[in-house]
Amino acid sequence: MARLAQTPGLTDVQQSILETVRDFADKEIIPHAQRLEHADEYPTDILDGMREMGLFGLTIDEEYGGLGESLLTYALVVEQLSRGWMSISGIVNTHFIVAYLISQHGSAEQKARLLPKMATGEVRGAFSMSEPETGSDVSAIKSRAVRDGDRYVLNGQKMWLTNGAYSSVVATLVKTDTGAESVYGNMSTFLLEKEPGFGETAPGLTIPGKIEKMGYKGVETTEMVLDGVTVPDSAILGGADQVGRGFYQMMDGIEVGRVNVAARACGISIRAFELAVSYAQQRKTFGQPLAKHQAIAFKLAEMGTKIEAAHALMVNAARLKDAGQRNDVEAGMAKLLASEYCAEVVQEAFRIHGGYGYSKEYEIERLMREAPFLLIGEGTSEIQKTIISRGLLKEYKL
Repeated sequence: MARLAQTPGLTDVQQSILETVRDFADKEIIPHAQRLEHADEYPTDILDGMREMGLFGLTIDEEYGGLGESLLTYALVVEQLSRGWMSISGIVNTHFIVAYLISQHGSAEQKARLLPKMATGEVRGAFSMSEPETGSDVSAIKSRAVRDGDRYVLNGQKMWLTNGAYSSVVATLVKTDTGAESVYGNMSTFLLEKEPGFGETAPGLTIPGKIEKMGYKGVETTEMVLDGVTVPDSAILGGADQVGRGFYQMMDGIEVGRVNVAARACGISIRAFELAVSYAQQRKTFGQPLAKHQAIAFKLAEMGTKIEAAHALMVNAARLKDAGQRNDVEAGMAKLLASEYCAEVVQEAFRIHGGYGYSKEYEIERLMREAPFLLIGEGTSEIQKTIISRGLLKEYKL
């Protein structure tokens, strides 16, 4: 195991899981990632291997057929999967957030019915909060659920669903008129169940097609159109008495999602460093390997230091959440630092590769297209700074 990004205090079980996943990434992901990514091909064989390892149920309680592992274990697994190919981690990320939401906020019926199938990967989850005109301003969402007897009718358009097509259950935030004074008290999360695929996958629910992206290929990103989708009030996350709690439920999921994005950034940074340090020792200029030139050696030193710092913040945020403590500030810090450092580390690795880094033959070209996504996913850097500053001002209020 390499020196960078080690995590002290792991159990034997955690060590064993990580070794297995790292070996899987080395043998089953990295050798195929370039071809699959350039073809924008869904990684079916890799997903089958992940199901066999039980990764879809990694954090789901054992009573529902999962492994019952912690957020920290999951984050470290995501780090290794992203080191192989970020798209692979994206496939399990939204699934994990939905499983987390159901585990933490779902009704007994929702847990018993959905979690066992989610643990095996038979049912996959997607997470839907964004809309075409809202971005980070969640209060501005327009999708709405209107009560009609003991049912709700949903209309609107959602955006940026990872796993939008292959998922079978979508945790969807919409506005509901509960009479609350705050706009945030007038939102509810619905568990919308559908068939996997594109087109009308449930009555009134349409997944139009894939959104073409600069990077993050292989995994599909979609829109979702709701046109008179009718569901019972039992489809509300947690049951009918949880109407109006959707925003707060989703923010709980976003906190773990930010830890996940930090882990993804760490994984990409680690891979970029591995590529750079290897290339710098093999490529010669002016009669000696690149790594012997101080300018390049200093780049490697800075890259390694940034990886260590980002990894440490990510681990801290995960451990706080596992301990039942609020980690909004720490998760924001981890996501902010890891994503910004990831962009910097990848660019330095790209520069070390010189002209070859611009060639699709070299893996660093793919990482250059993937890293920018992490600067905006689960909230931009500016949103993270807002969250961090607000939290710190509360703690240090005069």
